[in-house]
Amino acid sequence: MLTGRTIRALALGTIATLATALPQDARAADPEVTLTVHHFLSPKATSQAKMIEPWARRIEKESEGRIAFEIFPSMSMGGKPPELYRQVRDGTADIVWTVIGYTPGVFPRTEAFELPTVHLGSAVATNLAIHDNLDLIAEDFEDIHPLLIHTHDGNALHMREPVEDIRSLDTFKGMKLRTPSRTGAWMIEALGAEPVGMPVPALPQALSKGTVDGALIPFEIFPPLKLAELTQTSIEGRSKERFGTSVFLFGMNKERYEELPDDLKEIIDRNSGRDFAEEIGEVWALEETTGKRQQYDSGGTILRLNQELSDETLILGQSIVERWIEEVSDKGIDGEAIIDAARTAVRKHTK
Repeated sequence: MLTGRTIRALALGTIATLATALPQDARAADPEVTLTVHHFLSPKATSQAKMIEPWARRIEKESEGRIAFEIFPSMSMGGKPPELYRQVRDGTADIVWTVIGYTPGVFPRTEAFELPTVHLGSAVATNLAIHDNLDLIAEDFEDIHPLLIHTHDGNALHMREPVEDIRSLDTFKGMKLRTPSRTGAWMIEALGAEPVGMPVPALPQALSKGTVDGALIPFEIFPPLKLAELTQTSIEGRSKERFGTSVFLFGMNKERYEELPDDLKEIIDRNSGRDFAEEIGEVWALEETTGKRQQYDSGGTILRLNQELSDETLILGQSIVERWIEEVSDKGIDGEAIIDAARTAVRKHTK
């Protein structure tokens, strides 16, 4: 029987040329530890270019080259995006970056931070709120070692066709809209539309072929997927509220982490705490501006719902929160306590 570690070794031997290695001058000739990092987006995406690579370089430098990294973008170690969590849990990859919504049911507590009316539109605020409440969601991560749990600024609705004005939420009835998660699907259903679940790399083709009419995604993802060429209207709330968000996991295989020498663990820990959460929130917020600019420059439109419709979406969002509380309570989880703590912390960090 092939173990996760054996599969990992075979995969590395087969596809090592696909890895994005960090600059040689940042690494020792013979590092003690080489860690693989696997994710589902391109090497130009924010996740790699502005999060994973800078983080890895810092650790290589602070460890004086004793730790090295090989980054495998675009699922180049094999598999599909929903398999990333299993890969890191089982040791096929040492570290992965993924969306928790791609593996429904695995992170029931952490879902609270992606819900509409809990997340208020700031990646920084929600990242810090998650960090403040790691003890409340720790059971979701018993099988891995989390390095960072974070969000983006939130999901706007991006439509394939022009939308001149929105006078009623009935505008969305019957549409097929991509969702990143089951809670996103609940929001789409509440709008009277049909949710279509798919990892974000599949979205450009779905939009191009008209398989979906639109999608719940952040503006941040526009540059790597060239979505300004595929959408004509983006929609957010009156005060830039979003229709929930996505929660991302940057996580490490637990055994691989625990077998590291204590001083190397300390370097990884030092680069994976509160400051990292705040830094990455700011990075994602800046990338939102880039995506919005691309939508405008392409001739697209960004609409904001009027106050009445924004209030309606908040009521829908609260109904989704209540649905989530009821569902997780059936699993013995105090959902109301998690929501209360999450909202308090998000408000605390909202500027």
